[in-house]
Amino acid sequence: MNQPLAYVHPQAKIANNVVIEPFVTINKNVEIGEGTWIGNNVTIMEGARIGKNCKIFPCAVISAIPQDLKFSGEETFVKIGDNVTIREFVTINRGTKASYETVIGDNTLLMASAHIAHDCVIGVNCIIANAALLAGHIIVDDYAIVGGNVAVHQFCNIGKHVMISGGSLVRKDVPPYTKAAREPLSFVGINSIGLRRRGFTFDKIKEIQDIYRILFLRGYNVSQALAFIDAEMPATSERDEIVSFINNSSRGIMKGYSKSNFDK
Repeated sequence: MNQPLAYVHPQAKIANNVVIEPFVTINKNVEIGEGTWIGNNVTIMEGARIGKNCKIFPCAVISAIPQDLKFSGEETFVKIGDNVTIREFVTINRGTKASYETVIGDNTLLMASAHIAHDCVIGVNCIIANAALLAGHIIVDDYAIVGGNVAVHQFCNIGKHVMISGGSLVRKDVPPYTKAAREPLSFVGINSIGLRRRGFTFDKIKEIQDIYRILFLRGYNVSQALAFIDAEMPATSERDEIVSFINNSSRGIMKGYSKSNFDK
């Protein structure tokens, strides 16, 4: 349903039951799926691909060109899945020729004033809280929660089921299943509450805890810890995911627990 006070480019592809409120601007080369609601004063620019049953609140700006001086006008995209909620004043930039797309997975919540820069990939069922700032080329895996006012450095990876405390500065990768807080960003435990809510068993949570005790609490360096985990811990999908994440980390992982980190 198009409002007469909204502007929708004639080449935009809009499903029949999309609700478009007054003062929305939708440019060409945009596709929007069934059941999506677009609040007033939203701007959707070229290259947006928005799924079904999304809710986009007032003053969000989707698919603006990247804030990257290397961008030279190439055709790139923002791809947003189904059932995504985008709150007020969120900004999502489209990709660059590095990957040609910025991706937001199904069922994700982007709270007010969050910024998602070019070439980010956010998984399914994630929460990016108020005023969180994600620089370019960041990967946020499924079910991760990034707290309010968190700033994430470009090219960082955030693993599955991670929870990052509000106000944190993320300069290193954050391995799966962990909680991260403090300055500098440090391991403060595993996300046991989140894991229980998502159906992880007591034994599985204990296994993950044991792996991170080896990694962060026994005084090993990362290489020594990984060798010990590989030799002593039974192979499971969770163990292998943690090990693979750390082995593939180009920026290195966050600090482990140390008393000096927690006396600040």
